[in-house]
Amino acid sequence: MPSTAPDPLLVQLGSHRWLVPLLADLGAHRGARFAELIHRLGLPRDSLARTLDAAAAQGWVGRNPGHGHPLRPEYLLTEAGKIAATRAATIADAQAAIGFAPGAATRWTLPIVAGIGSGHDRFNALSRLLAPATPRALSQGLVALDRHGLIVRDVVDTRPPISLYALTANGQVMADACL
Repeated sequence: MPSTAPDPLLVQLGSHRWLVPLLADLGAHRGARFAELIHRLGLPRDSLARTLDAAAAQGWVGRNPGHGHPLRPEYLLTEAGKIAATRAATIADAQAAIGFAPGAATRWTLPIVAGIGSGHDRFNALSRLLAPATPRALSQGLVALDRHGLIVRDVVDTRPPISLYALTANGQVMADACL
């Protein structure tokens, strides 16, 4: 029996495009300075600032109280952030293994892949699973995942036609990282 609720951590990780790579980087380097993050992630200043604000709002990242020395990291993970960073690192490794660019993910990419991986193979089943997602957002997410080669859509010739979604081999790698 498939689950009836999306994983809240996946929804939170997907809430901002660059949260997964940011948390994975902060976890790997035990914190970082703003300029280092810009260089390593290749983000514009505004995008990085918004991502750090989103991570801080989730309670995952905080400013270093001892910041001031040039070698001390400016941003550190909180205890909750360390848990999220572990999960983000697993997802980032899977994305790198299949050649999925970090910025290519939409807000619902991770929950959709996890939902299809857990047995929700129809649009309405995914819509019920990802209740806050609008049908348009879900549809755009499915189209993007199909374009990136993570899922395939099979239209069954019945009345009315039925669309079934399945993971490709790359999609399964991503789903395994999300679960």
